[in-house]
Amino acid sequence: MKLGKGHIAPSGRELYVMNTGDWRSFRPVLNPKRCRRCGSCWLHCPTQSIWDSGRYFEISLDYCKGCGICSNECSFGAISMVEEMRE
Repeated sequence: MKLGKGHIAPSGRELYVMNTGDWRSFRPVLNPKRCRRCGSCWLHCPTQSIWDSGRYFEISLDYCKGCGICSNECSFGAISMVEEMRE
């Protein structure tokens, strides 16, 4: 479901109209070799910026706010938070 221009939904990468990823100071980096596809990161992501690509989970940095919840919830250490570099 896509919303019209000017509408902002509280969660979901398909519902956001504006790019909210520019607000973060840290970003998650996923190591696909460590990902076991348990879905814990996906389940706990407040902006639903994580989705299953079929082989492992991927993170949409367009909407990720850098909260670190995904990294904290990952039992396998597949997600680490790194400082966002600004130009």
